[in-house]
Amino acid sequence: MSILCGCPLIECVYCLACTRWAWKRCLHTAGHDSETWGIATAEEFEPVPRLCRYILAVYEDDLRQPLWEPPGGYGIKPDWLILKKTYEDTQGQAPPYILYLDHDHADIVLAFRGLNLARESDYAVLMDNKLGKKKFDGGYVHNGLLKAAEWVLDAECEILKDLVEKYPNYTLTFTGHSLGSGVAALLTMVVVQNRDRLGNIDRKRVRGYAIAPARCMSLNLAVRYADVINSVVLQDDFLPRTATPLEDIFKSLFCLPCLLCIRCMRDTCIPEEKMLKDPRRLYAPGRLYHIVERKPFRLGRFPPVVKTAVPVDGRFEHIVLSCNATSDHAIIWIEREAQRALKLMLEKDQIMEIPPKQKMERQETLAKEHTEEYRAALQRAVTLAVPHAYSPSIYGTFDEKDEEEYSYGSSGESSFSSTKKSKTFVVRF
Repeated sequence: MSILCGCPLIECVYCLACTRWAWKRCLHTAGHDSETWGIATAEEFEPVPRLCRYILAVYEDDLRQPLWEPPGGYGIKPDWLILKKTYEDTQGQAPPYILYLDHDHADIVLAFRGLNLARESDYAVLMDNKLGKKKFDGGYVHNGLLKAAEWVLDAECEILKDLVEKYPNYTLTFTGHSLGSGVAALLTMVVVQNRDRLGNIDRKRVRGYAIAPARCMSLNLAVRYADVINSVVLQDDFLPRTATPLEDIFKSLFCLPCLLCIRCMRDTCIPEEKMLKDPRRLYAPGRLYHIVERKPFRLGRFPPVVKTAVPVDGRFEHIVLSCNATSDHAIIWIEREAQRALKLMLEKDQIMEIPPKQKMERQETLAKEHTEEYRAALQRAVTLAVPHAYSPSIYGTFDEKDEEEYSYGSSGESSFSSTKKSKTFVVRF
């Protein structure tokens, strides 16, 4: 009798719990992810729209006679294009890319295109993820994306080295969208770990920009490389928010809403503390830039605001139940909204009439703030007991005997802590 009386009570509690969960999920918007972050400045966000246009240029067969280009053009001068690699050139080992020498901005840019739904080789890169992740520098990364990054470095090492040495004041930038963002981010890491292959290039000259980033590295790596890698996310984009393996996402492409809903329910039930302490869980890499342009319970797009931070906990952990979750992943929309955001930032600076000297002082202050925020994020990772947040053990950090050892001869410094000495990591392909 007592059991029968208890059943309605259990059902009521269960219904209330489900209602509370549904209410919280429906009220969760993209703005919640970055509400505590700082506002990005025009100086730091300036490369983003330009790099988006370079990525779009990879889709063109002939830049002298483009079939389609965004308003204002790609901003590329064909004579400054060093090389352009197609699927035939890469033999499916990596997505197509261009190498561009940007004299206007003193930048050497290697830009990758995103996933091509009609190319089996792109899916092969996504599916190549033995045991989930690959070991690298004390953390985990996506195996297929890492192999693609290694292939590109081997293929273009000599020409990159020549350019880096010929233009010692130029930065070296790797950028990509979606699938290409993962390759660009991991290529940045591999170059930093092997700077001797590019003439001992200074770490500060190497930059990575992941546009609509794939979650491709463990949390300790995402934070440790935040001084050189940046991720750009437009509003509700689903890819940076789901820890579902890339291969599962694109195998379920035709039922993506179902997969996202299932993943949303599953992640809600996992305590955040457990997520942080899972060394195999992958994250969007580096410093995050979040373009927010829609507000809850309001229709239409608003003037975009760009928030930025190097977060440790709350790093795009929750999927936003939005009809724009897939459209916000499109490189075309990201380029347009990034350009709008930058234009608003520049207009605000003009209204404030900031003198050139003050702008230079602001840039120095911004660099100092970013360095302090980066160190604070490293310390926060240690405080939260994120596995291997600083440096890996000299005896190794993983016990799986059936996993391949990934190594690449490196003489690069690691910036795990400002007080720790640099170490040499040996990584084997």
